[in-house]
Amino acid sequence: MSARILGAIRDRGRLVYLSARLIAGRWWWVVPVIPLLWTAYLILSLVFQWGDTDEYSAYSAQNLMIAVPLASLAIGLGVRIIAAEIDSRTLEIAYTVPGGTRKVWLAKLAAAALMLAVAELLLAGVARVLLTDFPVGVLYTAFQAAIFYLVLSMALSALFKSEVTGALVSIPVLIIGMSLSSFRPSPFFNTLLPEIADRADPSDVLAWTIQNRVGYALVILAIVALAFARAERREQMMSG
Repeated sequence: MSARILGAIRDRGRLVYLSARLIAGRWWWVVPVIPLLWTAYLILSLVFQWGDTDEYSAYSAQNLMIAVPLASLAIGLGVRIIAAEIDSRTLEIAYTVPGGTRKVWLAKLAAAALMLAVAELLLAGVARVLLTDFPVGVLYTAFQAAIFYLVLSMALSALFKSEVTGALVSIPVLIIGMSLSSFRPSPFFNTLLPEIADRADPSDVLAWTIQNRVGYALVILAIVALAFARAERREQMMSG
């Protein structure tokens, strides 16, 4: 590998590192640990019998243990990708970066996605050791949901030009998605739910899973494109 390629990789890595500090602050490396507070609550609820659940099943792992805290973290990171520049009055600087503003936003997206990936590994590891066993395939769906809410909150905060407003609009969408986990259009579509796994034909379940994953991959790309198009309208973003 040539020195030029190594230099380019090093520069990209440095850019992602700086982007992580911009969206998550000086203690950015602590951010992936925050969702474990939810796992701690689930463990304590079993120990002290705060609810009706004596144990967790495999179908609970995808959403309850992993996707929900991960998507919540994704909203917190997503609103800071573009809107934080507006709130801190540094958006003008982003428009002067060589290569355009998309270079800035993509680096922040990459940094946020990496933090979410680390957070998911921590959530999955602790859940599997202390709560319940589950198939590895649930990790993709949980990460898909997190990335969807990451880009959605980014787009909404850019649309409303506010971190707070973007988060407030994203949270109801998160709640709706969680409540519709047995439906194919939901980002939390869970094929391990008894009403699906025990009643549907395996070939149908496979087809539904592929449709859900391909569909959300396209939706995520579309939202990113729309968010960037909105953020690149300099006059509209700088006004007000």
